[in-house]
Amino acid sequence: MNLKISAGLALLLPLVLAVGCGGAPPPTSEAPPPDPAAEAQRLAQEILILDTHIDLPYRLHEHPADVTVETADGHFDLVRARRGGLDAAFMSIYVPASLQEEGGARAMADGLIDLVEGIAAQAPESFAIARSPAEVRSLFEQRVFALPLGIENGAAIEDDISALAHFHGRGVRYVTLTHSEPNLICDSSYAEERPWGGLSPFGREVVVEMNRLGIMIDVSHLTDDAARQALELSRAPVIASHSCARHFTPGFERNIPDELVSLVAAGGGVVQIAFAPGFLSEAAQRQSSELWAAMRAFTNETGASWGSPEFRARVEEFYAANPKAETDVADVADHIEHVIRLVGIDHVGLGSDFDGIGDTPAGLESVAAYPKLLEELLRRGYTEQDLRKICGENLLRVWSEVERVAAELQAG
Repeated sequence: MNLKISAGLALLLPLVLAVGCGGAPPPTSEAPPPDPAAEAQRLAQEILILDTHIDLPYRLHEHPADVTVETADGHFDLVRARRGGLDAAFMSIYVPASLQEEGGARAMADGLIDLVEGIAAQAPESFAIARSPAEVRSLFEQRVFALPLGIENGAAIEDDISALAHFHGRGVRYVTLTHSEPNLICDSSYAEERPWGGLSPFGREVVVEMNRLGIMIDVSHLTDDAARQALELSRAPVIASHSCARHFTPGFERNIPDELVSLVAAGGGVVQIAFAPGFLSEAAQRQSSELWAAMRAFTNETGASWGSPEFRARVEEFYAANPKAETDVADVADHIEHVIRLVGIDHVGLGSDFDGIGDTPAGLESVAAYPKLLEELLRRGYTEQDLRKICGENLLRVWSEVERVAAELQAG
């Protein structure tokens, strides 16, 4: 999740919206197919589509549901995933920053992993945990939806580095080093307090151990200094599992700047573009920040809880006075295209943050909508081979290299 400061913040995120930005012609001269919409539908069902960040576990933790059938709420269920051609999704094992102080971060992570295992156990013909790129590919061939795991917030390991091996054993294959507050590992882009100036000494040990185990290092949510230090220290490629390009949102540190995009690519890594509307343009980010400040002041003054009727009414008042800035699928394509222009087609992918955002860009309302993004990219001249890379092959290549480095390190 992007702004999951508290469980109640999921109710605020419908307010994080954006306006579109234009893009120059793509770095390819291929003409679009005669019917891009039909071609996108075909490709969505044929190619492997992998999304590196879907917050289904925390959504089900808060609101249990059967996701083998189409659900009335949320962004993910198997029916819509099949409609959209999605084949694999990293389940975000989200640990709220509040648990860093209250305790229970590791227990929360284990509980959410239990939940994902339960989904697979209850519908083994439909879902399975995936622990490697090879397993993702095998499940794709079997038409079984793959559920790899990624922990969002390294606070899950608390102060025990051996917990990384525990979570690796449970199937975790990436860890976002922090979330909305600094933790024992590193500083957060969302927090003014930056006690470590990047990575802590413990955080440096964590990066080394993740390399050894074969867990991908995720620099989404980190400060620039923390991300830069992780990139410099890691011997394996690094990912940003759900980030957008700061080029479109100057000053918004949660998005990744061109310098770090280049460093991620130089190390062989990949930037997975999020669909969060407020990450997509400067206008939307500004509106989101204004709303966040207004609602924080409102709750402090009145004692109203997040998501309460009073809270919702105040949000409606905000938007009555401040019409929502809009985004659409073209804005997401602009971010993908920006990364491609900077570092090439091999270093970008999809990390939607579905179920971790309240609102979505027009055209990308749920996991049924990936064909709309493929259609937009086809219209811009991208090829089937390009789309295969963007939709999953780039991430699988990185994951395989992380495995290779781990095997080398373990062999001594």
